[in-house]
Parts: sequence; structure tokens; C-alpha cells
Amino acid sequence: MHKKIKPYIFFPVLALSACASKQDLLVVEDNVRKLKTESETIKTQSAVSYSDVQQVRDDVSRLQGSIEEISHNNRQTFGRLGMEDSLLVHKVDELESRLQKIEQYIASAKPEIPSSPSSLATVPLTDAALLSDGVSKFNQKNYSAARESLGLLLQRTPSSALADEAQFYVAECYFGEKWYEKAILEYQVVISKYTKSSKRPAALYKQALSFELTGDAVNAKARFKDLVSIYPASPQAALARKKLQQGSPVS
Repeated sequence: MHKKIKPYIFFPVLALSACASKQDLLVVEDNVRKLKTESETIKTQSAVSYSDVQQVRDDVSRLQGSIEEISHNNRQTFGRLGMEDSLLVHKVDELESRLQKIEQYIASAKPEIPSSPSSLATVPLTDAALLSDGVSKFNQKNYSAARESLGLLLQRTPSSALADEAQFYVAECYFGEKWYEKAILEYQVVISKYTKSSKRPAALYKQALSFELTGDAVNAKARFKDLVSIYPASPQAALARKKLQQGSPVS
């Protein structure tokens, strides 16, 4: 009796084992699906992360390019500023040199006093005689001797009615010697001190020429314009108009 019953006893066990295997298979399949899903998610995240990293790299590359460009521009700018600074220093040095010369000219602008009165011993010591002697020597191009007579007049009687003319010929002596910087200062004395002098138009014109001959075209043009404006009917104004129209250097 036991032998007949025994096969039926193991049948439920086999059925349960089969069911368990199917259940495990389903669990495994579900796990596989989850793993696949997670794998796809990881791949997607990795792709996004790679894109972000690449974007960061691109941004860094652009920043490096910008930095290099800025550095290059800065080098050019600093180089240009250095050159401009060098030019400014040169201009300042040049201006200081010119100012130093002008100061020297001003210091030596006092009327010259004859070192020895013997050179004027035969000249009557009147203003008219001193002026005449100075002009005569100027016409002979004896500029140093001319300044002696003219300087003595200016020193003795600075308020003389002939002082403006004497001062003008002092300036003319320096112009004749081609010492134009000094002539500019001496003509300026006539222009600023003797405002009613008949020599003032000539002083303005000759000062403008002196500026032009030293290469200072700006001040030369300004003086020519002053002359035309203040003394439009003077012979010197007619010459100044021609200079302004021509705009050419002194011949």
C-alpha cells in the first residue's frame, strides 16, 4: 500500500519547486530590467556630464583666448604708453631747455654798458646824439658798438622821448646778428612798454619774423594777425597780410 502512495507524495513537491523557479526567474528578469534601466540612466547622466564637462572645457578655452587677447592688447597699450611717455619726457626736456635759454636771455636783456667810456669819448652825450650814433653804427652792421650807444641812452634817461626808438634798434641789432630768440625779447619790450610808439607796428612785424625764423609758426601767425588787427593801415600790416595768405617761410 505504501508503494502505491509514494509517487503522489513527491508530485506536490516538484510542483512547488517548479513554481519557485518561475518566481525566481521573474525576480531575476525584473532585476535585469531594473539594471538595464539604471544602466540607461547612468549612460544618459554620463552623456550629460560629458556635455557639461565639454562645455566647461570650451568656456575655459574661450577664457584663455580672451586672456591672451587682453594680455596682447595690454602689451601693445603699455608699449604705446611707454612711447608716448618717452615723447612727453623729450618734450618736457625740450621745453625746459628753451625756458632756460629764455631765462638766460632775460638775465642778459639789460642795456649794455660800455666797458670803456673812451669808445664814446668823441660822441656828445645827448639822447639825440646817442641815438644817431647807435643807428649809424647799426647801418654799418657794427651791432655791438651800436648797442653801446643805444644802451647808454636807455640807461641814462629811460624816460626819454627817444627811448622807444633806441629800444627798437637794440632789437634790430640782435635780429641783424640772427640771434632771433634775443630779438624776440627786445621787440617785446617795445610792444609792451611803448604802446604809443610809432615803432610798435615794425616791432610786431619783426617779432613775427623772428618767431618764424626760429621755427615757431604758431606764434608767428598770431603776431601777424595782431599786427593786421591793431594797425590795419600800416605798411607792416600789408606785409603781414601777404605772409598770412602765402603761409610760406621767410625767404
